[in-house]
Amino acid sequence: MRALITGGAGFIGSHLADRLRSQGDQVVLLDNLSTGRLSNVAHLDDDPNVEFVLGSVLNADLVDHVVSGVDVVFHLAAAVGVNLIVEKPLECLMTNIRGTETVIEKAHKYSKRIMVTSTSEIYGKNTSNSLGEDDDRILGSPLKSRWSYSEAKAIDEILAYTYWREKGLETVIVRLFNTVGPRQTGSYGMVVPRFVTQAIRSEPITVFGDGSQTRCFCSVSDVVGGILALTESNEALGRVFNLGGNEEISIADLARRVVELTGSSSTVEFIPYDQAYEEGFEDMERRVPDTTRARDLVGFAPTAALDDIIGSVIEDQQR
Repeated sequence: MRALITGGAGFIGSHLADRLRSQGDQVVLLDNLSTGRLSNVAHLDDDPNVEFVLGSVLNADLVDHVVSGVDVVFHLAAAVGVNLIVEKPLECLMTNIRGTETVIEKAHKYSKRIMVTSTSEIYGKNTSNSLGEDDDRILGSPLKSRWSYSEAKAIDEILAYTYWREKGLETVIVRLFNTVGPRQTGSYGMVVPRFVTQAIRSEPITVFGDGSQTRCFCSVSDVVGGILALTESNEALGRVFNLGGNEEISIADLARRVVELTGSSSTVEFIPYDQAYEEGFEDMERRVPDTTRARDLVGFAPTAALDDIIGSVIEDQQR
């Protein structure tokens, strides 16, 4: 198989490329390096079955060219991270909506199966005990930039689903819940690598809000396995699947866990949201995935414990 990964030099994209190569597949990586890094894929430089293409998913001609030469498309390119969304909402909207529209359009033109990555942000402020794929979305005002990412990814999902329903394009949608692992950077608000960086430097670990908000974290290795299994399944076509961990933890307890695992002397400090982001910022108090649908179809089940996930980030940053 020859696969295109948009956002191929990103955190998840680079791990997906590694998995595809381990299976003997050829890989084309498309990335504009706005958030991706060449260091993530430097170990693939001498691999004749890996091609890196510098460019944006907003470049329709370039996307047309790379999609035409592959068998399947993994669409991971997106403007991600709370910091980037709050600071550059217009840029994020253009990349996440227009870019996805372009990639899906070209996949349809050449009849290529496409996997579209979405996000747990879709659910907004829904604090249900376990969020299922059909649960309601509860969002704040559209004038709050915090929700622009959720809105954009919802449009991405609608595009993918509608192309499948009306045009027969083979689409699969996955919603990712806090994927974590080596090569992830805290520069754009990703909490685990940010906490680890602060702990290693013996800096105060800054928790935004009161730290009572809870999340579930999942190893990038488990997520990549789920992505591949779902994309290969004909029964997954036209459907959406949650992929995430099952160990719920508050962000305050996560900070303390990082301090313990790094042996750091860091203290934990709490920063109000309006200082960390912007006035009126709204967050999700709880985000716990129900992954029953993916488990029943392809056997998805997270294997990495939270301490092991954090440990992999510590080892990566220390190295």
